[in-house]
Amino acid sequence: MASNRPAPEAPFIPAQRESETFGYDAYRAEEGPWEEWNPTEESIAPVRGRHRVAKQRGGFARSSTVLGVGVIAAVGAGGMASANTGKPPVSISLPDLPSVGSLFDDGSAKAPEAATTLSNVGVTSVEDEQGGDAGEALRNRIMAQAEQQQGQADSKANAVALAAAEKQTADAAAKAEKEAAAKAATAKEKAEADAKKAAEAAKQEAEEKRLAEVAKQYALPTSSYTITSTFGQAGSMWSSGYHTGLDFAAPTGTLIKAVHSGKITEAGWAGSYGYRTILTLDDGTELWFCHQSSISVSVGQQVSTGEVIGRVGATGNVTGPHLHLEVHPGGQATGIDPMAWLRDKGLNP
Repeated sequence: MASNRPAPEAPFIPAQRESETFGYDAYRAEEGPWEEWNPTEESIAPVRGRHRVAKQRGGFARSSTVLGVGVIAAVGAGGMASANTGKPPVSISLPDLPSVGSLFDDGSAKAPEAATTLSNVGVTSVEDEQGGDAGEALRNRIMAQAEQQQGQADSKANAVALAAAEKQTADAAAKAEKEAAAKAATAKEKAEADAKKAAEAAKQEAEEKRLAEVAKQYALPTSSYTITSTFGQAGSMWSSGYHTGLDFAAPTGTLIKAVHSGKITEAGWAGSYGYRTILTLDDGTELWFCHQSSISVSVGQQVSTGEVIGRVGATGNVTGPHLHLEVHPGGQATGIDPMAWLRDKGLNP
């Protein structure tokens, strides 16, 4: 700044003081006498401290800096006016600058309306009074808002990740439960199958033991034989049209034994059956031994298992020597399959 020429000193005349005041509505006792102030380069100290001009950020400067520069300019202008005119200093009022960007607007582009609002965001009254760094405060506020938004985004991302993890965990648990249920079902089926198999094996073993015990009480009617005709076999040689018993072919004179203990209820000639002996068991079942060559027992005789009751022959309606055996449960006229009955008694003809 160039120094001004020293102005000539004006005579001090208190009685002729003008009524005009500098910055006040009326004269006050503590004001004056006034002397004109002619600032020079040596008398004006360089501006330091909070009125230093900082680098603009985003096209905006701090309002306090511009205000300080304006005050200095006004004071210098006032001094120059006093030196040139010789009049007392005039009060200066500065307009309220809404933003620094308006001072540097060259009309080429219009700044967004949001820029004016953001220039004062985060600046408190204390900071404004103390001449705080509004730009730095704005930057801090913007950074705080950015951090808050980032925190919210991170929280949302964490919530989404947590939900995904929970869903994955739930799906894995459901899958594990399903697999466990399938394994349990398979194990149950296997256990049931094993139990069923074990039960069948136990039942078969028990039946075998029973048949073994029964077999001790039953015996085959003859030995050294060949099965030639079975029950139900069709043929014209039988008067009923089918075979009603089981034939054991053996040489004439082969011994015939009692299959089980019982009582002789018939012994003699029986027409087409030849010589026949009927053994009645304790449960009422009748066993017919037919086509014998000879009979060794009499009616009313009690016999035991394996006792000889006659011999194989070819009497009656036959084509060769054999024993014709019939089984009549309860003494009924119609007989059943002797093969099945003997097997049920533990015998295997």
